[in-house]
Amino acid sequence: MKKKAIIFLFFLLTLSMSRLRAQQKAAVVNWITFEQLSDSLAIHPKKVLLFFHTDWCAYCRKMQREVFTDPKIVTQLNTHYYAVRFDAESTDTVSFDGALYTNSAPQKKTGSYHKLAELLAARQGTFSFPTTIILNAHFQVQTRSFEYLDRKKLARVIEF
Repeated sequence: MKKKAIIFLFFLLTLSMSRLRAQQKAAVVNWITFEQLSDSLAIHPKKVLLFFHTDWCAYCRKMQREVFTDPKIVTQLNTHYYAVRFDAESTDTVSFDGALYTNSAPQKKTGSYHKLAELLAARQGTFSFPTTIILNAHFQVQTRSFEYLDRKKLARVIEF
């Protein structure tokens, strides 16, 4: 009888742990593209978080791995913001707000930045990644951060 109870308790514990892990994995930011942002702002204006990154940026990867997976951050962003993640070295043509934006480089390479990144993420013509920009519902800049933001810093920036 004791052995069955222990096995049953172990089963319940394992089941609850697997559900907890599944819930933690389920916390993801609903990233959208610039094209989707243009449509979304027209239908339902709300604040915007723009996250500019590159493949080679270790702090960019760290933010994506550790900060943008935090359940509180995810909930805040998904509830009150449109979130756009954009590779600053992308070679994709992007249609946004009635204009086309491109990268002049024919293929992706370090230091060749997309026109959207040049327009929105540059500081006096230079870049520092990661760059996080918060815009109000009218697409006006509220804050710009040209650095790694840990969970606490980003939470303060996106508080509603």
